[in-house]
Amino acid sequence: MCGIAGWIDYKENLTERKHIIDKMSETLARRGPDADGIYLKKNACLIHRRLIVVDPENGIQPMTIEKGNAKYTIVYNGELYNTEDLRKELLEYGYSFKGHSDTEVLLTSFIHWGEDCLERLNGIYAFAVWNDLEEKLFMARDRMGVKPLFFYIHKESIIFGSELKTLLANPLIQPVINKEGLTEIFFLGPGRTSGNGVIKGVRELKPGEYAIFDKKGLRIKTYWYLKAEEHQDNIEKTIEKIRDLIIDAVKRQLVSDVPLCCFLSGGLDSSIISKIAANEYKFMNRGKLNTYSVDYVDNQKYFKASVFQPNSDKKYIEHMVNEIGSIHHEVILDHVDLAEALYDATLARDLPGMADVDSSLLLFCKEVKKDFTVAVSGECADEVFGGYPWYHNKEILFEDTFPWARSLEIRKSILKQGVLDDGEEYVRQKYQDTINSVDVLPGDEKFNTRMRQMFALNINWFMQTLLDRKDRMSMYNGLEVRVPFCDHRIVEYAYNMPWSIKALNGREKGIIRKAMEGILPDEIILRKKSPYPKTHHPKYLKIVSEKVKALANKPGSILSELINWDTVKSIAENPAQFTSPWYGQLMTAPQILAYILQINTWLEEFHVKIEGDL
Repeated sequence: MCGIAGWIDYKENLTERKHIIDKMSETLARRGPDADGIYLKKNACLIHRRLIVVDPENGIQPMTIEKGNAKYTIVYNGELYNTEDLRKELLEYGYSFKGHSDTEVLLTSFIHWGEDCLERLNGIYAFAVWNDLEEKLFMARDRMGVKPLFFYIHKESIIFGSELKTLLANPLIQPVINKEGLTEIFFLGPGRTSGNGVIKGVRELKPGEYAIFDKKGLRIKTYWYLKAEEHQDNIEKTIEKIRDLIIDAVKRQLVSDVPLCCFLSGGLDSSIISKIAANEYKFMNRGKLNTYSVDYVDNQKYFKASVFQPNSDKKYIEHMVNEIGSIHHEVILDHVDLAEALYDATLARDLPGMADVDSSLLLFCKEVKKDFTVAVSGECADEVFGGYPWYHNKEILFEDTFPWARSLEIRKSILKQGVLDDGEEYVRQKYQDTINSVDVLPGDEKFNTRMRQMFALNINWFMQTLLDRKDRMSMYNGLEVRVPFCDHRIVEYAYNMPWSIKALNGREKGIIRKAMEGILPDEIILRKKSPYPKTHHPKYLKIVSEKVKALANKPGSILSELINWDTVKSIAENPAQFTSPWYGQLMTAPQILAYILQINTWLEEFHVKIEGDL
């Protein structure tokens, strides 16, 4: 994993802009702490910061390969999980390779197949290739959107990068936010419309898209989307196929030339990955697998079961550690550190995020990075296989709104009267656009159509928020985190799987529970879904409440032009009144306050200016 950036300008001499290019590169240093490189010509610049995972000597970027009269130069952030399959095919076409890096295979694939190479890739990626003969840039992003890629068009130039801060290091891009951007933050946040970079003029290449930029301008095309097809397999065949797909996806993602570990929460998804990985380690004589879990000081003392978090993780983690014989590490986070890390989490994400759900992951990854460079995690199974409560509660299921943020009342109430008055209409339109774009079969009944809509809503919105979180918090620490359940083969198969099979035996993720019988212990298979652990300690609420109250008394802040501090103070003083999550399953009163703190940090640290009337 790495950080990439670039600047193509057909009018300016970029060799005279080296000081700006260096600043852009510096913003990516945490993503790629091991090496850096710049390709710089008069009208083209490509920037790379490297986190070395595979082939240290022969995977150096920017990488250039010549074919005919053309030179192709790539910068690439990601991992290919079918590198050897592609290499074998390309060798048959007469190509040769200097090393065993996936970068060289990816660039060679593009040279041979052009944009059609994307159909053959299995992996997570954002990359850009410059063709010096045609003076043309090609950019692409993986199907699921695991790896980020932002860009900005300025006259006859394009500036792109892995993170927003990279673009903002270029003076052509100003940290200006308009009404649309503010509505994204206050009414959709920490979610974000796919393709929307929040900062005025900044866009994001969407999952499954590629772009071509040359002297004719920018063209964007979609090369992948969820297609509705008849599910041909019976239950037995489906169980067999999903088992094989999951095992294959995990095995493919264990390739690394540096130390690798697994996140283990004791839940179904991380347990599946850890079990398969441990078995593979034994088979390959790679020693014992290392696993990591996270918790908080005195959290067991204050834990309270809810529909969103029915039980704590500790005993299930111990059960799995004994089952697979892993070397386990428990990271215990302090509440003061958790609150203080809200600041770094905002800098890492370049936007307000999931409050302490972000900052805890940031601190967790910081500890993991002390001994490991690569981790494998269980994200995305809930979106793909219907693990969330809103898939199973029919009252929520058919509500005509985003199920993880059903009420906008609290969002409206924290804003001053007259600020973003049409926020609800904006959210409504985003929701409607999503469900209108869902591919369905002509014979799909109302329930089947709704389940496809829910699948698309979760993949395109909720999962993107979690992938943003995972990428920024991990890469801020120079840690690569892989997500096997995002394998596009699994997602495509699950999209067309009937709900009666997906929710087999009336259980969330019923099909993978069944598929893992005989592989996982029954106690884990039968465990109710429990999300990423959050703190339940009143100390944390006290800390963020005090910080918010101090902020309310701070004169002249931009935030005070927007916020109704009476409502915010009421949340701090009466948190029990705000039990419905702000976003997802975990963001209740303490996290709402923390989110407000993150908004303020973002406005101040990124020197954001608000444009126009609200």
